[in-house]
Amino acid sequence: MRDERREDEQAQVIQPPLFELGRDGKLRGTVGLLPVLTAESSLDVARFWFRRYLEQSGHPVNTVKSYSYDLAVFESLVGPKPIAQIDERDVATFLEQSRGRSTRKRRLTTLSTFFKFLITRAKVIEHDPTAAFYSDRIPLKTPQPLFPEEQERLLAAAAAEGPRTHLAIWLMLRLGLSRHEVLTLRASHIDWADPDRPVVYVFAEGQKRRLRERKLAGNRELTEIYQRLLEEEGPQDRLVPILPQSLNKLVERVAAAAGIQKPVSPQTLRHTFAVEQAKRGASEDELLELLGLADDARNRLSVRRYIRLAAPPLDPLAGSRESRVT
Repeated sequence: MRDERREDEQAQVIQPPLFELGRDGKLRGTVGLLPVLTAESSLDVARFWFRRYLEQSGHPVNTVKSYSYDLAVFESLVGPKPIAQIDERDVATFLEQSRGRSTRKRRLTTLSTFFKFLITRAKVIEHDPTAAFYSDRIPLKTPQPLFPEEQERLLAAAAAEGPRTHLAIWLMLRLGLSRHEVLTLRASHIDWADPDRPVVYVFAEGQKRRLRERKLAGNRELTEIYQRLLEEEGPQDRLVPILPQSLNKLVERVAAAAGIQKPVSPQTLRHTFAVEQAKRGASEDELLELLGLADDARNRLSVRRYIRLAAPPLDPLAGSRESRVT
C-alpha cells in the first residue's frame, strides 16, 4: 500500500484547468468553446467531456477526482493520440506500471468506465480496448471490531475530550454511520421530537448514493450528548464540521487516550457496529439495510464476515470434557 502511494506521489502529472482565460479575453474550456467530441478527438478533450458527464451524473467528488487523475496519468503515457487509436497495448502498458493489485484494479475500473462512456453515451467509438482485461480479485480483510470493554473505554475517552468528539464517535459506533455520513450530518437531519428515541435521517447528496438513504433510531444518550453540545457551543448546523483526515486523526487520538492498542479508524467503528447488530440476530438483508449498502455479491460477502464474527466461539475442549464424563 505504501508503494502504491509512492507511485501516485512520484507521477508527474499536470491536470489542465477546466476553464482558462485566453489571450483574446475569452473563457476557454466551456461547453460552447470546447471542440466537439469525435473519434479523432485527443484524450485531453475526451477526458474533459468525461469529467463533465461524471459531475452531471451526480458521482461523488472523490470519485470524479480519482478518475480524472488516472486518466491524466494515462494521457502522460499515451501521448497526443486520437481516442479511436488507443489500443490494448496502451492499456497493458498503463496497467503493467501499477505496483500493486489495488492500483491495477482502480486503473482498469477508470479506463473501463471511460471507454464505456465513449461507446454508449458519447457514441464516438465502437471498440473497447479494455474488454480483454480483468482485474485481480482483492480478498476482503477480516475486520477487527472493538470488544465491549474497549467500546466503553472509547466512548468515555470521547466524552472526556468534548461533546462534539463524543457525538462523532457515538454516531459511528452506535449507529454505524460512515465517515462521509458523519461529516455531512446536520442537526436538521435528526428528529428530536421524542428525546428517548430521536430519529437520524441519513440523506444522499447525489443519485449514486440513493441506496444509502435510511433512518436510524437513536436513544436518550444521543439526545444528552447533543444537549451538551448545544450548551457549550450554541445552535448547530453541521454537527461535525471537519475534514475527513481530521476525523481519522480524531478517532486515532481518542483510541490512544482510551488505551486501545489495536489500530482504530472510522471504518473500525462501523465494523464494530455491524458485528454487534449481527450478535443481536440481524440477517444479511438487515445488515445491508442498516449499513446502507447495495445488494450485490461483494457487499453480501462483506456482511457475512460480520455474521461469522458474531457467532458463538468454538469450544475445542467440549469434546474432551464429554469423553471424560462418559
